[in-house]
Amino acid sequence: MEQTSAETSSIVPQWGKHRYFPEVSERDWNDWRWQFKNHITTIEELSRYLRIPSEEWELRKRVLNDFKMAITPYYFSLINIDDPDDPILREIIPLPEEYVYRNVGFEDPLGEEDHSPVPGLTHRYPDRVLMVVSNVCSNYCRFCTRKRIMCEQTRSEAEIDRMIDYVAAHPEVRDVIVSGGDPLLMPTARLERILGRIRAIRHVEIIRIGTRAPAVIPQRIDQKLCSMLSKFHPIWINVHFEHPRECTPEAERACDMLSRAGIPLNNQSVLLAGVNDDPATMKALVHRLLCMRVRPYYLYQCDPVHGTEHLRAPVSRGIEIIESLRGHTSGLAVPTLVIDAPGGGGKIPIGPQYMLAYDREEGITTLRNYRGETYTYRDGRRNVDSGAPSPNDGFSSVCGGGGHN
Repeated sequence: MEQTSAETSSIVPQWGKHRYFPEVSERDWNDWRWQFKNHITTIEELSRYLRIPSEEWELRKRVLNDFKMAITPYYFSLINIDDPDDPILREIIPLPEEYVYRNVGFEDPLGEEDHSPVPGLTHRYPDRVLMVVSNVCSNYCRFCTRKRIMCEQTRSEAEIDRMIDYVAAHPEVRDVIVSGGDPLLMPTARLERILGRIRAIRHVEIIRIGTRAPAVIPQRIDQKLCSMLSKFHPIWINVHFEHPRECTPEAERACDMLSRAGIPLNNQSVLLAGVNDDPATMKALVHRLLCMRVRPYYLYQCDPVHGTEHLRAPVSRGIEIIESLRGHTSGLAVPTLVIDAPGGGGKIPIGPQYMLAYDREEGITTLRNYRGETYTYRDGRRNVDSGAPSPNDGFSSVCGGGGHN
C-alpha cells in the first residue's frame, strides 16, 4: 500500500530520546520498569522540557488536583515542544481548558457504575462483561473516560475474586474484556493468575485485553509476556493509537511480537480535536496500522467526561472522516465510527448515509456509492410470478456504472 510523502513524514519521529533524554543509557531506555519509574508527574518536572507560560502555571497545577499527570519519557519524546498545538502534547499534557471545563460533562459518562453488579465489573451487554482489574496506567490521557478511578490503588485480590465469581455464576457470559487502567502494567505472574482463572470458566469463549502499552510504553511487550498471553487463546487485544506519530519502530516491534504470539490486534481510536480530527491524519494512521498488522476497529466520538470539552470534535467531523476513507482506501482500513451513548446506552454506530431509501413493500433499496452515484437494489423474490425475470432485473444504476474493486 503506497503512502504519500506527507503521510510518511507524519509517522517518522523527528525529536526523540536524543533531544530530551540524551543522558539516559540505551539499556535503561529500553527497560519498561525504568520508563514507568521515571514518568513525568509534576508541572515542575514538565517545565524542565516544556516552556509553560507564567500566567498558566497555577492553572495547570490546579488541573492536576482533579486528574493526575503521568507521561513516560518514551512517549514525551514524541512531542514537538516547539509546536504549542502539537497533537501528542494535546493528548497527554494538562491544558488550561481542562480546568475551565472541569465541571462540564460527567464523572461517569458511560454509566459503568450503574451496570456494576460487583465493584470493578460492568455487565451492560447480554453476553459479555468488562473487568477493570487495575486503576494504574503508565500514561494518563487527558481524555480518559475513567478519570474518576484512575491513579487509585490497584484492585485487591478480594475484588478480583468477586469479579471472577460473578462471571462463573453467569453462564450467559461468553466474552470477558480485561481492562483498566492498563492490565499489561500488572506483574506478569499476577496477570497470568487472573487470565488462568477466567479461562478455567467453561462458558467463557473469548478473552479480550484493552491496553495502550504498545503506543505509550512499548518496552513492556517482551517475550515473557507474549509467551504467557499465548497460553490463554483465543485471546484478543485492543490497542489504542490516536495519531500516526505514535506508530514508531518501537511500537511496531511490540505489535509484531504480539501478532507472532497468535494474538489478533484491533485498534480503538478516540476522535480528538486538534489531534486526529482531519481526513489526512486519520488516513495516515489507519494505513500505518495495517502495515503493523493492526486492524482499525472503532473510531470513538470523545466521551463527555469532565474537562474534555476542548478535545471533543463534532459528530459531523467524524462522519466526514469516514466518508473520506470509504471507497478511497481498503475497507480493512475503515473503522466503525461509534458514539458510546452517555448514561450506559452502549456503542451506537453512526456514519455517512449510503442507503437513501428502502421500500419494504416493493423490496427496493436506493443506494449511493462513495462517488455520489445512485443505484437501486431489489430484494430476492420469494414467490413465483408469471414471466421469467431478465438477468439484471432489479439491479440498476440511476447515475453511473457499477463494478467491484
